Amino acid sequence: MHKPLPHMEQTDFPAITRNTLEILQVNLGYRCNLSCTHCHVNAGPKRTESMDKAAIDQVLDFIEKENIRTLDLTGGAPEMNPHFKYLVKQTRAMNVTVIDRCNLVILQEYGFEDLALFLADNQVVITASLPCYLQDNVDKQRGKGTFMSSLAALKKLNRFGYGQPDSGLQLNLVYNPQDASLPPEQQSLEQAYKKHLSEDYGIVFNKLFTLTNMPIQRFGTALARKGRLNSYMQLLKDSYRSENLDSVMCRNTLSVDWQGYVYDCDFNQMLQLPLGANPDGKTRLSDLNCRPLAGSPITVGQHCYGCTAGQGSSCAGALS
Repeated sequence: MHKPLPHMEQTDFPAITRNTLEILQVNLGYRCNLSCTHCHVNAGPKRTESMDKAAIDQVLDFIEKENIRTLDLTGGAPEMNPHFKYLVKQTRAMNVTVIDRCNLVILQEYGFEDLALFLADNQVVITASLPCYLQDNVDKQRGKGTFMSSLAALKKLNRFGYGQPDSGLQLNLVYNPQDASLPPEQQSLEQAYKKHLSEDYGIVFNKLFTLTNMPIQRFGTALARKGRLNSYMQLLKDSYRSENLDSVMCRNTLSVDWQGYVYDCDFNQMLQLPLGANPDGKTRLSDLNCRPLAGSPITVGQHCYGCTAGQGSSCAGALS
């Protein structure tokens, strides 16, 4: 894990507290079949971190005891965890919504050919990264050939019913800016995505989520190397909108890392910032079963301006 960049060590971001916990977001490991330039996890094929079955069973116990209604699976490529299907099946048996944050290319990889059908059979919500609808931009950000592979995966998902009217199978796409800028307005970009993908490739989907690139890990390091980190941080801070504070995802979401430790959000997890500024250090999910979270403080840093800048940003897209 990388040491937090210096700009994260001090912050003047407003203090915020938690609401009722609704979503458990679990990082199943940092192994990924891609090495995207915008990745805030620093995931890639050479990473070996992966949640074991004992920790996954703790996740299942927590979901049942705390009556969690949404499980949000991320990585790396969460599907590369050997217990991914077990976790999905057990969670769906509890009638809990499961979100798979999928990079699409994984659905075309050797050994994962049955994955799309598995996701459809278990009615998993797919939130898939497609940072642009133009080939050159996607290949530049995610690697050569990823755009065409992503399109093939989207067509496969469409054949199984994803994104189709009245199918009940939800397919959402995620947009990230190519550089150190804020995302464009979400609704108009969604219309452009739908028009382009439908007319040129016959692909349909439900919603588009726009996400602001966080200045941490791989993306933050790249900005620092180019001498653009300070200007990007200033852009985020200058674009701060206080009305977004009510909807930031850390208010109702808890983040769990591959070892079973908990954080206020996925970004704090990558920066190793303890849950609620816990002076005792890391907290395990298993220690939270009887601990009330509503009203507790949220650990904040300068990166939090990324979630509150402009139209806002969350794992479910724009906030306003």
